[in-house]
Amino acid sequence: MALISSLCIFVLVAYFATPIVCHEKPYQAALFVFGDSVSILEIIITSTPLLTSKQIICRMENHSSSPLLAGSPMDASFLILSLYFAAEYANLPFIPPYFEIGKKPFVHGVNFASGGSGCLAETARGFVIDLQTQLKYFQNVAQLMKKKVGETESKQILSNAVYIFSTANNDMFAPLFANSSFPYSDREYLQMIMGNLTSVLKGIYKEGGRKFVMLNLGPLGCLPLMRALNLQIGVTNGSCMEKATNLAKMFNLALPEMLKQLEKQLPGFKYTIFNFFKVLVDSIDNPTKYGLKISESACCGTGPFRGIHSCGGKREVKEYKLCKNVKDYLFFDSAHPSELAYKKYTELLWNGTPDVVAPYNLKSFFKLST
Repeated sequence: MALISSLCIFVLVAYFATPIVCHEKPYQAALFVFGDSVSILEIIITSTPLLTSKQIICRMENHSSSPLLAGSPMDASFLILSLYFAAEYANLPFIPPYFEIGKKPFVHGVNFASGGSGCLAETARGFVIDLQTQLKYFQNVAQLMKKKVGETESKQILSNAVYIFSTANNDMFAPLFANSSFPYSDREYLQMIMGNLTSVLKGIYKEGGRKFVMLNLGPLGCLPLMRALNLQIGVTNGSCMEKATNLAKMFNLALPEMLKQLEKQLPGFKYTIFNFFKVLVDSIDNPTKYGLKISESACCGTGPFRGIHSCGGKREVKEYKLCKNVKDYLFFDSAHPSELAYKKYTELLWNGTPDVVAPYNLKSFFKLST
């Protein structure tokens, strides 16, 4: 099931400011985006003010045929917002999805993210582009860039670029939605995920990548989707699903340890982590702090909390309802924050303090020399 990973950001983002000078040719620092729909949020909504819920649905459906956005249309639509807000702050050029690099310039970066994807190839296999395949596409781009601008400039572009990841969200749903007993313990499964993620980071490093931005996982059990599922299994108080959030916490504990090891092993490897878990929990508990009103139910969907993933009418369940004012809602659909929420999060990612993004915020990370 293509879900959050798309929570995102949560790829939320990208602002670049540091120019790279190569043989008198100025290039802005490039941005390469990997992962799930949290990252893809950058492709559809590009130059408009905050949209109404019906406008978002319309754009979602118009872009659902893109081979890059291989998850559900709604998953795809939410990976779009990050680059939109990045461009707003840094006068950023359009970052094309991988399958459009033949038509659009790609020296400023490429979006490889696929809605519904995970670190593991088994996650939504056949419907999404998994992380290892995204790495292969990046390797293709690295070779094309060498041909386009020469090896020296290509090396400089890739080493100064920022590589942003929002991934593993959808992997974490597999143990929860398995029809039969899941064959791995939580620890074994986490090791598989971290192993694949490590392999991809090393692959990018081998091609010249040095600066990596990672989003940790949000409180997955508090999505409207999971609150609704909790009701189905007999938890009647509308609370978050503890099992799902605990899986996210396991990943979030392992992520910085893995990155610290890579920092020791790989000369010049640099990273920063955006604490998406913290800001989303804060948004749920204190929505008015973020200019929001409703933090448990979604704007678009059906059933309890509008947690049935029917928004857009393109899935098994066709019926869905839309809220009157999307700006009131933390969640747009059953698994993704709203555009306004993403805008707030992007501001934190760009300018945030170490309790939210560390050891660098994006503004300082883009300026960091390699």
